[in-house]
Amino acid sequence: MNTQYIVGVDIGGTKCAVILGSLQGGRPVVLEKSVFATAEYRAPGLVLDRCCAEIGRLAAGRSVGGIGIACGGPLDSAGGIILSPPNLPGWDNIPVCRVLEERFGVKAALRNDADACAMAEWRFGAGAGTENFVFLTCGTGLGAGLILNGRLYTGRLGFAGELGHWRMGAYGPVGYGKAGSLEGFFSGGGIAQLAASRLLEMRQQGEKHPLLEEGGVPTAQDVFRHAVELGDPFCMGIVEEAGRVLGRGIAMLADLLNPDAVAGGGIFTRNYAVLEPIVRRVVDAEALPQTASHCRILPSALGEGVGDIAALTVALPKGEGMKTQGD
Repeated sequence: MNTQYIVGVDIGGTKCAVILGSLQGGRPVVLEKSVFATAEYRAPGLVLDRCCAEIGRLAAGRSVGGIGIACGGPLDSAGGIILSPPNLPGWDNIPVCRVLEERFGVKAALRNDADACAMAEWRFGAGAGTENFVFLTCGTGLGAGLILNGRLYTGRLGFAGELGHWRMGAYGPVGYGKAGSLEGFFSGGGIAQLAASRLLEMRQQGEKHPLLEEGGVPTAQDVFRHAVELGDPFCMGIVEEAGRVLGRGIAMLADLLNPDAVAGGGIFTRNYAVLEPIVRRVVDAEALPQTASHCRILPSALGEGVGDIAALTVALPKGEGMKTQGD
């Protein structure tokens, strides 16, 4: 039997990944992968050149059935165009599908990364067996993929699920171009901003903290390391603040959509043990009791590989895909 190969391209604000996969029992499996930092290249065209080079290298001598591209929104998925994602400055109206199709002569498909992850987790991970499921990308940015009544819901223009743009407070860290947004409070960059502002207050008051002594700009990873591994109360306070805001956002989602489960990837999955109790308390307090008790809050079952499987899921042949609200 001939192996059916597919390629996934995961374009992110921090890194890009090119994945060679195959279908095994109807499930995409990663065979090889190449990762590089997006910031290494100053223009979208140069990033796509590198992606093309990696696709050519990984797929050499193999027959590829399709290419799936996952990228943060906003996008024109039907037209295969990356519009202007806030975490990819300069990526304005980039016809990514046309570029790859012309280069490799196979069909390419583009999906919002949150939608792609929701599809992957719903079919192969945390959302399996549900009819109503939400996946949250908790990485460089924050967005949601929505599975409603067993179909991917993308909205009129494909912008559904951009809850990172919700304003959760009059003031706060900036995310998605908006101070106090949910992405500002709960994303890698947002948590780093929150830590930096609190550390500045400490510095100006003459107080000390290990993160000040370490120098440099603190990252979300630094915050969680000090909070979880070292038991630092200052960093734990930041974790609790970010978790409470995320809990409010999930409570709003629960009341609006009444999902069976909400799963979070990235930061949420890596720190699930400390974040889930914080989020759960807020959801139970803020959402309708029946809604809250029905809604499970889960980590990604696909873990660190969710982006890889998501991009490959976008590449699945038409008969292997899932329905959207327009089908």
